[in-house]
Amino acid sequence: MRKKKVASAKNYRILIVDDEPGIIDSLSIILNRSGYFYEGVTSPLEAIEKIRNERFDLMILDYLMSPIHGDEVVRRIREFDSELYILLLTGHKDLAPPLETIKALDIQGYCEKSDRFDQLQLLVESGIKSINMMNTIKQFRDGLNKILESVPKIYQLQPIGNILEEILAELLPLVSSKDAFILVDNFADTNHTKKSIFRGIGRYRTDIDDFVPMLDSGLLEKIGKARISKKVIKTPSGIILPLLNELSESIGVIYVESSENPVNDMAGGFQLLGIYAAQAASSLSNAFLHSMVNMKNDELSQTYEQLRIRYLDTIEALRQVVDAKDEYTRGHSDRVSLYCVEIGKAFGLSEKDLETLRVAGLFHDVGKMGIADDILFKSEKLSPKEYDEIKKHPLKGARILSVISMFRDVVPIIKCHHERMDGKGYPDGLRGPEIPFLARIVSVADAFDAMMSDRHYRSRLDLNSTIKQLVDGSGTQFDATVVEKFISILDSLPYIEDTATKRPV
Repeated sequence: MRKKKVASAKNYRILIVDDEPGIIDSLSIILNRSGYFYEGVTSPLEAIEKIRNERFDLMILDYLMSPIHGDEVVRRIREFDSELYILLLTGHKDLAPPLETIKALDIQGYCEKSDRFDQLQLLVESGIKSINMMNTIKQFRDGLNKILESVPKIYQLQPIGNILEEILAELLPLVSSKDAFILVDNFADTNHTKKSIFRGIGRYRTDIDDFVPMLDSGLLEKIGKARISKKVIKTPSGIILPLLNELSESIGVIYVESSENPVNDMAGGFQLLGIYAAQAASSLSNAFLHSMVNMKNDELSQTYEQLRIRYLDTIEALRQVVDAKDEYTRGHSDRVSLYCVEIGKAFGLSEKDLETLRVAGLFHDVGKMGIADDILFKSEKLSPKEYDEIKKHPLKGARILSVISMFRDVVPIIKCHHERMDGKGYPDGLRGPEIPFLARIVSVADAFDAMMSDRHYRSRLDLNSTIKQLVDGSGTQFDATVVEKFISILDSLPYIEDTATKRPV
């Protein structure tokens, strides 16, 4: 018998059973090269006991041996182990057991012995992939069962934080990870206010002050994408699972950080993750209904308020970074926000709509954080490919802001502020009334301030030229009623500087 252990990332254990030591030595070279743990035995009876008392994932078994043949070895093993993956070796195909026997004993494959082991090596690699797939399915099956088992705990009024942590703890082994978090929109409280809560594990086990700054713009965008698309999203650093309630509405996300995802190569892996997320969402729906009695309202409100403040601070920091990166656009978002509010007042909009316009004006360009500097600050004419990249910023911004439910009303405005009345805008080519009215207001305010500001590729226009551009674009690029209303209140806006006179209008 020969025993050797080599470093293996997946730590698969293989048992070689052959009464010819030379065959074991030859196979050990192949397995050693692939980095597997293996043992070799020449006795079939010893092999049976090893399988009984130790864990092996795959067995390479010779058929003609003494005192019992390979088929009898398999028959005895199958009495106590139905999952072991078995490859049968034969000296000649005519000496192999009948196909009916191979099927009955659940032998996964067999090949003939030869001086070269190419076919056997392929069978081993295929077997390892199958084992990996089956292990993953088993892990997911066990994980789903554990989620279902957690439902009775929910009805025991277990604190919501414990339930969130259980969901994370059961998911981590399935994707070989130690770090994850859940971000969940709570159901409306007695004041019909949506609230959000989170729980982290591993490096995300932290307080709210430190948690939100860990979410960079790229991750925020992908979280938003997962929520909007309602699909599992794979990122370079992990997996994002949208949580959908019984009405298929997004109530939050699970993010699991994992550089190596065992389901990545498995057909249907994402579907299984989706099933897991559905079970988690169902558990959370029940938890929200039954755990509110056990939660302190003041503690929940304080937690939500801190999360809201930290998230706003993070988004504000991102917005200021956009302004700080380019002296030509510094203050642009603040001015657009002011113009939007004034236009909204002229239309007699509600306080809620005015606040939505204020926030939309401030954050309308936050998606530019995801645009490369060499494109964003290019002074020459952009290539079609570069312009296509620029046109992605409304969608990127919408995804970033969609992470938290408090921005739900702002998201469609951010996404649509570059749509045109004639349908030639982006990202969706919406036309006329298909474009949200508040987005049409932001479009006019944004274009006005852009024309009145110096840019890399041109100098700013004077006030009369800017007004002419707005009028010329009425009905095609801009909503004519918004342009008309904006022009009518220009005289009441003291912070507009006319570039022709270099003094406030």
